[in-house]
Amino acid sequence: MSQDPQETTAQPVGTGNISGRLRWMLAISALLLSATSINHLFNLGFFIDVRLLEIHYLYVMLLLTLPLVYLVFPCSKTNPQGATRWWDYFLAILAVSTCAFFVYYGRSVVNKGWDFSAPTHAIIASFTFWFLLLVAARRTGGWMLFGVILMFSIYPMIANYAPGPIQGFQRPPIETAIFHAMSGESVLGIPMRSFVNLVVGFMIFGVAMQHTGAGPFFIDIAFAGLGHVRGGPAKVGVLTSGLTGSMSGSVITNVLTTGSITIPAMKRVGFRPSYAAGIEAAASTGAVLMPPIMGATAFVMATFLLTDYTNIVVAAVLPSLLYFFGLFAQIDAYSARNGLKGVPRADLPKFGRVLAEGWYFIAVFALLIWMLLFLKREAIAPFYATALLLVINQFSPKSRWGWQELVNFMVATGRLFVELVAILAAVGLIVGGLAVTGMSGTISNDLLFIAGGNTFLLLLLGALTSFILGMGMTVTAAYVILAVSLAPALIAGGLDPIGVHLFILYWSMLSYITPPVALAAFAAAAIAQARPFAAAFQAMKLGTIIYVIPFFFVLDPAYTLQAGLLDSLLTILRAGLGVLLICAGLQGYLLGVGRIESNTVGAFVRVLLGLGGLAIAWPASAMMSVPILGTISAGVGLAALAAVIIYFSRDRKTA
Repeated sequence: MSQDPQETTAQPVGTGNISGRLRWMLAISALLLSATSINHLFNLGFFIDVRLLEIHYLYVMLLLTLPLVYLVFPCSKTNPQGATRWWDYFLAILAVSTCAFFVYYGRSVVNKGWDFSAPTHAIIASFTFWFLLLVAARRTGGWMLFGVILMFSIYPMIANYAPGPIQGFQRPPIETAIFHAMSGESVLGIPMRSFVNLVVGFMIFGVAMQHTGAGPFFIDIAFAGLGHVRGGPAKVGVLTSGLTGSMSGSVITNVLTTGSITIPAMKRVGFRPSYAAGIEAAASTGAVLMPPIMGATAFVMATFLLTDYTNIVVAAVLPSLLYFFGLFAQIDAYSARNGLKGVPRADLPKFGRVLAEGWYFIAVFALLIWMLLFLKREAIAPFYATALLLVINQFSPKSRWGWQELVNFMVATGRLFVELVAILAAVGLIVGGLAVTGMSGTISNDLLFIAGGNTFLLLLLGALTSFILGMGMTVTAAYVILAVSLAPALIAGGLDPIGVHLFILYWSMLSYITPPVALAAFAAAAIAQARPFAAAFQAMKLGTIIYVIPFFFVLDPAYTLQAGLLDSLLTILRAGLGVLLICAGLQGYLLGVGRIESNTVGAFVRVLLGLGGLAIAWPASAMMSVPILGTISAGVGLAALAAVIIYFSRDRKTA
């Protein structure tokens, strides 16, 4: 099962089509941006005679990335990537000039209050900057993201014409433009600040892990440990997708890289193509929510909540583990029900050999986690981990880098930075549009009024809104909109802030496995040669836990490990048992008991198992606050247990 690291290294989508001068431009951009970030975070003082403000760093990041958006991303999908037209070069030059202007005048923006009243040349630059960001959003995020950002960014100019519930303070175009370009609450707001202060190091670390062969190592180690058990390749797919997806931060990239190896292996041992595709899609979707990296959105979340990123990581651990436990339980039940075996040990890599060749990947992860959880140095931890990884990698004859590998790494890093900065900066326009009109608090109050003080109704509205926005935009964009508009309403309803923000993040991810969009399932279906919607429905079924667990942790702080030790332990036990019963109901096989037949009685038992599992795992705090709910839950759980005992007792007597 082992493959050459250079053959399976995951690169960001599109880097293979970039060649010539553009590759060097991306590599130089990545190098300069990394050096600037290191100077900023480590306070090295590269600029001896000049004291740079944070606004300078923000504009420098944009200067190093925004011009390349128009060269890397085509104006139209009908143009092959790399077919750069004259207007792309014009936009790139315009972006260089505009960003350089703001870098040069950054101190004037702060000292002279240009974000409130600016001279004519700054006003022209602000309108140009606004236009460039809208074009960048369209090219990187598509027409849906462009439409939403355009609507929110021009909203201040038409706020007084909006219907009553969403009416705000109107601003003239000039004030709107300078607020977007120079205020600390719009383009230079939370999304970009989180990038400068947290995201850069983790993105470099993720790309370095991919380019040094961490993906093949995790696949091999998973096959060596789990490949021989029943349904082994599917369990390997879940484990490797969880590990590599946490590094890449991209659902689709994860599907295309790990899925190309795990899906054929699943099919070889008897998994249906649609089921194999569903497993990979569900695992890759959950992987982006897996600590310690969790994708760029988690860093934006930490900035919104004004908390350490470590607190986000700790809160996300149990929900993520429960989701992957649910995937493992369903795969095991499906494999047992259908008699699917694992791969013969003779065909699997040896665990000791794989570990000996790639032990340093585990060591690097251990260093990262130690610095995150114990030293609380989340901003600089990934830089140390990356440095250790690259040094050790050069002593490995199998994956040692030469000049070309270093350039490929820098190009991939540069492209990732270009795409991410374009999206984060453009999403800042949404925050700015709501902030300057005073609509952030108004929307929250309106939602509370619509829900009538009913927390469950407010959560359902939030879940639906998050899901709909997640269908057409990046997860980060959907999250930012809801963090500004919906999260305050949920928090005002008495819910835990971290639980609320994780709730929004989870529901924004669900469109990846839910029809009609289901991008992850469709990508996996292409690899498995399965019908796309069949794969999507299998992914939904396998990912059932991810639909319900956000309601658990938003209602009970014990699910995010913010309660006492005893409460957290009891919650883990209840949740684990509940998830196991839900999975048994979904797949028709109860661990330690056996197969549930596909007849009327069996269907009834499966429904009771699912409801009983849901009742057992339901947040204790919610049951205590609503006594009737606790009574119903306890009754359903006991009925499910009784039905299973009676069913299997009868089955043994007739056997």
